[in-house]
Amino acid sequence: MRAAINGIEIEYLIDGPPPAPAVLLSHSLATTMSMWKDQVPVLARDFRVIRYDMRGHGRSGASPPPYDFGLLAADVVGLLDHLGIDRVAFVGLSIGGIIGQQLAIHHGDRLRCAVLCSTTSQISDQVRGVWDQRIAAVEAGGMESQASSTLERWFTAPYRAAQAETMTWIGDMIRTTPTAGFIGCGRAIQGIDVAKDLGRIKVPTLVMPAEHDPGMPPSVAEATHQGVAGSEFAVIAGASHLSNIEQAAEFNAVLVSFLLKHLQVIPRPGSRRSRGAAPR
Repeated sequence: MRAAINGIEIEYLIDGPPPAPAVLLSHSLATTMSMWKDQVPVLARDFRVIRYDMRGHGRSGASPPPYDFGLLAADVVGLLDHLGIDRVAFVGLSIGGIIGQQLAIHHGDRLRCAVLCSTTSQISDQVRGVWDQRIAAVEAGGMESQASSTLERWFTAPYRAAQAETMTWIGDMIRTTPTAGFIGCGRAIQGIDVAKDLGRIKVPTLVMPAEHDPGMPPSVAEATHQGVAGSEFAVIAGASHLSNIEQAAEFNAVLVSFLLKHLQVIPRPGSRRSRGAAPR
């Protein structure tokens, strides 16, 4: 399905029962909404699950770079308006988690809760330089220049060795990401600094880093956790950046527990869940 939003077409999919609380999933840089394939069947038992390809990715439009997080968050708000949804639980990983912070700070009335996975609130000068190098490489050699090194950062060595099919799947997503989307979002990431604004986040928040993530490790996530009053913190063991894929079962268990608690959902018959909160 497609929606005209902020000058481009946004591709999205919806799964799960329409009356259920809505959960919106926002993917990482250089992937698509398909990276959530291990979460959708689990979440759709109890929730209305919305996925979308962010600007410059997948089947969504790619406007000329640079982008900023005001624009990327506005795309989400526009999609919610298009769907007639007032408030959602937002789950974002990596750049998706930064979009989640932007929404919680500036559009908190549209969120019921937020889950911030493998993400950060602030980029150091050193890392800004790394992004200059990555963007220059893409401008010179296209997205193929990023495939191998990105897979090395996103998954642990044992997982890469054992999961050749997954490496091909994710590698193809990286290679086929529009260069405008990568550069636009990369420039947005370079400029991120919302650490001073985290105190404005009032919705229930879960910060969920991965144990072996080299770029956004638990120590970085801890700073976000400390900045968001009352936030919860859970480290996904045995995973690197894309913990929702590498340790899907653990990721799903932590995510669903948080959502059931804060969305006040009773698991539907047949969902085989043993825990739930009080009726709505």
